[in-house]
Amino acid sequence: MNTVVTSVVVLALLGSALIGGVFFAFSSFVMKALARTPSSEGIAAMQSINIVVLNRSFLVAFMGTAVLSLFVMGLAFNVWGTPSALYFLSGALLYLVGTFLVTGLGNVPLNDQLAAVSATDPAATTVWEHYLDRWTRLNTIRTSAAMAAALLFTLGLVQSEVPHV
Repeated sequence: MNTVVTSVVVLALLGSALIGGVFFAFSSFVMKALARTPSSEGIAAMQSINIVVLNRSFLVAFMGTAVLSLFVMGLAFNVWGTPSALYFLSGALLYLVGTFLVTGLGNVPLNDQLAAVSATDPAATTVWEHYLDRWTRLNTIRTSAAMAAALLFTLGLVQSEVPHV
């Protein structure tokens, strides 16, 4: 495997692990901490998080890893028949579907619903309770997918370096 291919896969691996770690933090303790606060405070905090997360560093890592995963998918087809190809393809698909697509089709619409409520409106509590449950479940899927993608990219790299006897 050449240096360019290795570099692209390593960057996709690192991006997947980084994003998986961010998502893990939310499922593991951030959402639990927000759930322990009064609804109005949890809603206001999450609304703020959802605005602040749209920054250059996060978007480059999140979307850049999706772009790199597309490249890795193409690379997998170029090296089809090698021991690493299926690992690369599976890792790329896991990131794209389990992380990127779940975000766009699941978490973002929930964020939009939460943004539309006033944190101090007593009716917002119902929205918040639904949000906490559904968003965290989807986020756990994203976490698992990103971490599994990182593992598969790693296994693909290891397979590509194993001498064939």
